[in-house]
Amino acid sequence: MRTLRLAVPNKGRLEQPTATLLRDAGLVFEKTERALSVLVHNVDLELLFVRADDIPEMIADGVAEMGITGQDLLAEHGNGLPVLAELGYGHCRLVAAVPRTADAEKAEDFAGFRVATSHPRVTADFFASRGVEVTIVPLKGSVEVAPKLDVADAVVDLVSTGSTLMVNGLQPVGTILESQAVLAANPTAVGDRSAEVEQVVTALSAVVAGRGKRYLLLNAPADVVDKMAEIIPGMESPTVVPLAEAGWVAVHSVVEADDVWNVLPELKALGGRDILVLRIQQLIA
Repeated sequence: MRTLRLAVPNKGRLEQPTATLLRDAGLVFEKTERALSVLVHNVDLELLFVRADDIPEMIADGVAEMGITGQDLLAEHGNGLPVLAELGYGHCRLVAAVPRTADAEKAEDFAGFRVATSHPRVTADFFASRGVEVTIVPLKGSVEVAPKLDVADAVVDLVSTGSTLMVNGLQPVGTILESQAVLAANPTAVGDRSAEVEQVVTALSAVVAGRGKRYLLLNAPADVVDKMAEIIPGMESPTVVPLAEAGWVAVHSVVEADDVWNVLPELKALGGRDILVLRIQQLIA
């Protein structure tokens, strides 16, 4: 049986975050600019470096057992490949937008429009599901300029902040799809090589989970532990260890990264001191 293959983006907005994720998960590999594939040094795994929009087809055809790509590209591919993990980066939205002068406020107002998009399948399905007849104008790049060139009356485009739409005189009407980087797999591989697939899923998911948490340590008066437990409940409950100093304990807990800003002043107000906040490399709950 051949080495398990994982297809990853070789360029674009997902390339660097994906490489960082793999290395944070403990994979050791070297990539050169011309490398199409490399073997991971410390794991029986081969990385294939390809275009993100080619990855769904490579997974479906069995060229790679697994792959990292965008949810929008999986949806556009349309083969219903199983998503094994959401990876927490590459967030964007597929939105429908029209020129500011257009009289359209919802999907139904697009009836009769020419809609330019790099996601023709998803766009066609979206409007068809609402009974709205539109003409799809497939474009690979510069979708946002299509109305200016009179190639289309509206667009369905992938956006992160929406600033490109604004610069080109467009206003969003609605979101068709929320997207981020995901780990997808070939259904046959999920069944036939489940142990190897699960090893990859566990390693990557542990990194993603760790990024959203912080490990918090502090010393506190023993009589305020119950109140602190309400503020920092941890995965199940905080770990409390008696200190040599009478009446004092060390409190260890895991908190949401987004909550750190708010909980630190509360812990300090209760008498917490020597507070440490540490990043978590990997976390398996």
